[in-house]
Amino acid sequence: MSETLYKRLKKYSDSDYYGFHMPGHKRNKELIKADIPYAYDITEITGFDDLHHSKEILKEEQERAAKIFHAEETAFLVNGSTVGILSAILGSTEKGDRILVARNCHKSVYHAIYMNELHVDYIYPNYDPEVELNGEIDPEKIRKKLEENYKSDCENKIKAVMIVSPTYDGVLSDIETIAKIVHEYGIPLIVDEAHGAHFGFHPYFPRNANEKGADIVIQSIHKTLPSLTQTALIHMNGQIVDRESVRMYLHMLQSSSPSYILMASIDECIDMLENYRDAYFQSYVENLDNVRKNLRHLKHLKLVETGKVEYDKSKLVISVKDTKMTGKELHWILLKKYHLEMELSAGSYVLAMTSIGDKKDGMDRLVKALYEIDEELDKKELFNKKGEKEPNNVDNISKRTDSCEKNIKLHSYQLPELEQVYPSAEAIKKAKNKENVVSLEYKNCVGYISTEYAYLYPPGIPIIVPGEQISNEAIKILIQYECAGFDIEGAKEEGKLEVLK
Repeated sequence: MSETLYKRLKKYSDSDYYGFHMPGHKRNKELIKADIPYAYDITEITGFDDLHHSKEILKEEQERAAKIFHAEETAFLVNGSTVGILSAILGSTEKGDRILVARNCHKSVYHAIYMNELHVDYIYPNYDPEVELNGEIDPEKIRKKLEENYKSDCENKIKAVMIVSPTYDGVLSDIETIAKIVHEYGIPLIVDEAHGAHFGFHPYFPRNANEKGADIVIQSIHKTLPSLTQTALIHMNGQIVDRESVRMYLHMLQSSSPSYILMASIDECIDMLENYRDAYFQSYVENLDNVRKNLRHLKHLKLVETGKVEYDKSKLVISVKDTKMTGKELHWILLKKYHLEMELSAGSYVLAMTSIGDKKDGMDRLVKALYEIDEELDKKELFNKKGEKEPNNVDNISKRTDSCEKNIKLHSYQLPELEQVYPSAEAIKKAKNKENVVSLEYKNCVGYISTEYAYLYPPGIPIIVPGEQISNEAIKILIQYECAGFDIEGAKEEGKLEVLK
């Protein structure tokens, strides 16, 4: 392209054009005394196209993005990957249809299920107790679920398959094999690749899901590429997916006043990928690989390899499993003492996300901090010499929910497999009649049917979904997370869940 959107916006801001149109700040820098880019913030005026009916520069930019990301069709998203996931699922199903979903998907997937009142079958990820991480989705589990559904007398056949790969922690599923299995039934495979927008731009990282046969791929380019927060892409491939329907929902759910600053950010990111990616990625990969090699020599903390063959090496997962420290505590030490902000903390690890935006001095600071903490653990013997664990049962835990001990460690991070009694939409509908529900403390919820979600954010993967019968295992997880200092989101009241009477 001869001119990017950003360059056109800059040229316009330097011109003598005066706007009698939105937005209300009128590009008046004197009105608000803040360093905010008002000069580039415009609406759909002459010469700047319309995202919802693109014919000119925005059409060209989206076509360029499709080429760069190896997709047949690409659309800009200014409401994050969330709007892409919602549109993908709603556009691939009709109200009341059935969908097959990986149970470790983001909460936006469950919101789409609710919006279209879908029936859902779940595939649970494999779990690796050695690293205490939920792993990949087994293709054979997907094959079995589809075979059972299509051979059964059930009239409500599965209409789409939705998985996440890579996960927040960098775990990859075998997209190529899964796509072939799903396509045998003539239905689309939707992949939440929000954390894999950097895939395919250097041999150090895997190819992206567009190249592996996925029908719809959603990527948050703001997560792992140099683009502003809230920017994302949705890609569509092949003949199976109903592209018109997906486009219709994008028009419905995306803002009718898309930010030109956000779209310019996407375009500049794509311009960088087209023209300068080799140099930037090579430097980044060299730094990252050195960091990973250095961290492998930690004594008590541990760098977790999140895949046996292929995984996202940009994610640095630092485990505290063999110490008496929790992931939350390591997070706070790194933040308060070293001024290093992690992406997330979980029960037994912290996650440091890296990207081509990282500088060597930042990476070096992280390595130095982790080695200092590792040495302190040695001095204070804050590690498990014998790997001894505390008793793992609700009675022991619930007795101390009012005054949780400092070093509470979970004993399993595996997603609990809960019985679905009602579809989520039906459960939430029942809860609208307040005579049907009661709010109970976690420890009293076992056996009841939830009308609320319960999840940590990040990563936003529900532990409990409305319509599911709450198990003892699920409550143990909630209570232990709470005791370890995590906020449980999704419910109206802290420490309680609303359930059907």
